[in-house]
Formats: sequence, C-alpha cells, structure tokens
Amino acid sequence: MATDSPIQPRHTIPRLEPGDCLSQAEFERRYANMTNCKKAELLDGTVYLNAAVRVEQHGEPHSDLMTLLGFYRAATPGVRSADNASVRLDFENTPQPDCLLFIDPKCGGRVQISADDYLEGPPEFVAEIATSSVSYDVGPKRRVYQKHGVQEYLIWRFADREIELLHLVDGQYQAARVNDDGVIQSNQFPGLWFDTNSLLSGDLAGAIATLQQGLTTIEHTNFVESLG
Repeated sequence: MATDSPIQPRHTIPRLEPGDCLSQAEFERRYANMTNCKKAELLDGTVYLNAAVRVEQHGEPHSDLMTLLGFYRAATPGVRSADNASVRLDFENTPQPDCLLFIDPKCGGRVQISADDYLEGPPEFVAEIATSSVSYDVGPKRRVYQKHGVQEYLIWRFADREIELLHLVDGQYQAARVNDDGVIQSNQFPGLWFDTNSLLSGDLAGAIATLQQGLTTIEHTNFVESLG
C-alpha cells in the first residue's frame, strides 16, 4: 500500500523589515530577493527602509546634485561618481548614499570595487537628500560615516532649506565654512564648489556656473595633475 510522502518544508527568503538586526551577508541576501525594493540600508547592524520618494522634495534636488557631480567628474579624470550605490563598510554597515564621489583606486583612491561590483571601503565624499530620512541621515548614518572615515558628508535638509558640508577633522565632523555668496568648497575635491543659494532656489544653471568657476582654479588644475 502506498504511503504519503512527507511534506517538504518551503524555504523562503524572509523580507527585509525596518528594525531587523542582521549581518551584512544576510542583509544582502534578503535585499537581492526583494526586487521591488529600491533602497535599503544596514547601519550598525540595523535595517532601514526608505519611504516613497517625492519629486520636488527629493527627486529633483537629487538630480541637481548628481548633475554637479557629473560635471566635476567630466572635468577631473581619475574621479568617479555614483548614484544610490551600496557601500560595504564592515560586516554590519552597508549604507546606500544618494550620491557619492570617489577617487579611482588606480589613481590612489581608498575604495575598492569588489568582484560582485560593490564599493568596499569609505568613499571620499557622500551626500544625502534628507526629507523623510532626516532623522537617521543626521543621526545613525552620520555616526557611521564619521566612524568609518568618510572625509566629507553633504546633507541637504530640504524642509529646513539648508545645505551643510561636513569635513572630517581629527575623527570628528565639522561644518565647512559658507562664504558671503553662499558657496561651500570641498577640501577633498579642489574646485568642487556648491552654490547653496542657487541649489536651494532650484537654479541649476547658476549652480553649474559657480562650479565652472571652481574648475578654473589652480587648485583644481594641480589636483588633476596629482591624479595623473
């Protein structure tokens, strides 16, 4: 007489949920399985998921900032940029910055690109458009970037109408000086000038014009030569 076969358990990969405490390997396994999830981050072993992205509060400022970084990259051989690329910092930290800029490893940069195409190590510059995510962009994410030696961190707080660039000095973030015209200059990337007044008012052409001034400076010329 035939016997019933034992029921085999179904092995499914759990979904990522906000507040999950996971290793980097388990975080990446679940994230890869969630094809409809566009942004998830692991900060000090805790999972964070972003809300839906709005146009004027996030999408457009993000686009404007990436445009500036793209202009800078085009004028600075040896510098690379990325949009929403996950960064492996250690076994419990995999942030996904809105924007980042890094020196190519072949030109002396500190990061590496892994065999499976992830950035490993701290990029020189990261930026976040902080709207619904402001509480952790200025809290746990800032602490993670600081701890792992991200040299510059730009935070665009949309609701506060404020753009702040933080420089890492002796292991602590300090706010960069804003000149009388509302321009902030990067230390890590000479010639990378952010016209905060133009950016906050949505004047991308004005922000590009200011950046182009930075790209004509001797500091930028010397930096390009140093990347060789």
